[in-house]
Amino acid sequence: MKKKNKILSFTLLCVLSIALLAACGTAQNEEEAQQGTGGEAPAEKQTLVMGTSADYPPYEFIDTAVSDEIIGFDIDIANYIADRLGFELEVRDMDFNGLVPALTNNRVDFVLAGMTPTPERLENVDFSEIYYVAKQTIVTKEDSGITSLEDLAGKTLGVQLGSIQVGLANDIAEEIGELEIAERNRITDLIQELMTNRIDAAIIEDTVGEGHIAVNPTLTSFPIVEENEAGSAIAFPKGSELTDQFNEVLQEMFENGKMDELILKWFYPEEE
Repeated sequence: MKKKNKILSFTLLCVLSIALLAACGTAQNEEEAQQGTGGEAPAEKQTLVMGTSADYPPYEFIDTAVSDEIIGFDIDIANYIADRLGFELEVRDMDFNGLVPALTNNRVDFVLAGMTPTPERLENVDFSEIYYVAKQTIVTKEDSGITSLEDLAGKTLGVQLGSIQVGLANDIAEEIGELEIAERNRITDLIQELMTNRIDAAIIEDTVGEGHIAVNPTLTSFPIVEENEAGSAIAFPKGSELTDQFNEVLQEMFENGKMDELILKWFYPEEE
């Protein structure tokens, strides 16, 4: 009887030992699975911070009727590039004139905001290749009587603070003489000023202006003829390794048709 009890005790001990070893092995496997090979935690995707000014449809804007999310042409480009390079993307909205300082102060990793690489900006930041070229227009009320640049004499012309339109407005002022230039933080501010007759006209990029005219039918526009068309590029801190990486993906987007797809989606949706 004692021998039988010893056998049962030994058998039970073996079962318990095997169960314990299995449990330890399972826990170790789970830990290794969580930590990755070598017992190290798997590397998380690095987050890139993008600066933009979400008042510039269809480049970047918030459709408040749908959500508070920033959407648009530039956002889709940024998401595509970040995904191809293996980064997470965080988008920060700020006034346009604060974007370059945000880069130079390392508060953002890059800027995608329909920004043109002017000589002044190139002194402080680097730019990617041009990814889109648009035209500038004068947006005004239909009953303003303004149909040419000469008609702006003695009027108030609105532009976005810190934009290339400021320089263009100054050029127009030199050409036609008397002209008051009013700078505002956001395009929506300019539209509001137009609608309430606090300014007579505004310089706004063609596709952006068309979007506002569509919802404000009392507005109209005409193009500004320029010798050198301005293009949009992605801005980076000086010496950033991201510049070359982004250029590679931009080239890929031009070659595989992705850029054309996004241009049709955001600028010519009725032609899709």
